[in-house]
Amino acid sequence: MSTARPHLALACLALAFCSLTACTGHEPKPALPLTAALSTAPSTKPPESYGAPLGTAPAIELSRLLADPKQAPNHPVQVEGMVRQACTRRGCWFELATALAQSAPGCRVVLKDHAFFVPLDSAGSQVRVEGQVDVNTVPAAQVAHMESEGGHFANKNADGSALELRIVASGVQLRRMR
Repeated sequence: MSTARPHLALACLALAFCSLTACTGHEPKPALPLTAALSTAPSTKPPESYGAPLGTAPAIELSRLLADPKQAPNHPVQVEGMVRQACTRRGCWFELATALAQSAPGCRVVLKDHAFFVPLDSAGSQVRVEGQVDVNTVPAAQVAHMESEGGHFANKNADGSALELRIVASGVQLRRMR
């Protein structure tokens, strides 16, 4: 027992020395705002795929789609944008937007038949989605449910329902920016 004490004391001294030297001389760098980090640090990570592999559906500009929802095509399309926020419970929906700001135009993407999910921390990622565009009225109970998961609705009606353009995605490619 008497030989264990000096070793224990020596180990404690070494640990204390390493802890002190590791924290000195390194000032923490302030975090960049998310938008600055996105514009200055392009991702080299490969995209993560969820759901069905993306097919050959024609690409459409998100801004064009959002500008005139009544002209939404009645066939699957591919759309690119940013994940502004995602479902905080299961990852069963996310907001696809032209930018991360809440004021930027965007729409909800729901995952077809709840057959797959995206990571809960997907916000801030670039995304390519393939799916069917849908314009419908979301019932008040569903609006309340999605708002409890962090969602918001720009076109809410007095009865709590909301008019919404959404994409029912069959496949998603997500490229994380951080």
